[in-house]
Amino acid sequence: MKAYRATFPLAAMCRVLGLSPSGYYGWLNRPPSARAGRDSELKVRIKAIWRDSDETYGCPRIHAALVGDGERVSRKRVARLMRELDIEGVTRRRFKTGTTKRDAKAKPAPDLVNRNFSAKGPDQLWVADITYVPTWTGWLYLAVVLDAWSRRIVGWAMAPHMKAELVGAALEMAVRRRQQRDVRELFRHARVRTHRPAAFSDGGQGAA
Repeated sequence: MKAYRATFPLAAMCRVLGLSPSGYYGWLNRPPSARAGRDSELKVRIKAIWRDSDETYGCPRIHAALVGDGERVSRKRVARLMRELDIEGVTRRRFKTGTTKRDAKAKPAPDLVNRNFSAKGPDQLWVADITYVPTWTGWLYLAVVLDAWSRRIVGWAMAPHMKAELVGAALEMAVRRRQQRDVRELFRHARVRTHRPAAFSDGGQGAA
């Protein structure tokens, strides 16, 4: 009724709802209950936590923050108050990543360094690998080439896939940055744990 006072006469609303004007005014002037007062206090805290999280926290995290601050409140109550405040957290989409499936018929690449990843100087042994990073839009794959002697990343590339072109781009950056011309020799010492494109092979033997 209070929300519609500017639209309908009070007497008409009371008549339709079967209420008396005195009862309405009595309710209007009644002090808030202890529960309502507590809800108001919690709403202030909830909104502050939500804003401090850049408006990303949902009910579980806000409830955990309140409990961590010593508040005794149920998760259902936090959810109800968030609905009344018309706020919600950001839900990250869940993505399932896939890894390279080894071809059972393919010949394993030889280990040309015999698991010895030490080097006596720069650009004698490069180690390459791929990892993946979750983003808001899906998985982002990162290929890196590491110089075994300096432990520095000498080449890298990113792409939304795990194809051979990703590794090739990382190796090409490493060759370009280190100004190496003997590409065949460098590829022989690269250890890449993914697809082995023909461009990386050495006399048909594979780069490892």
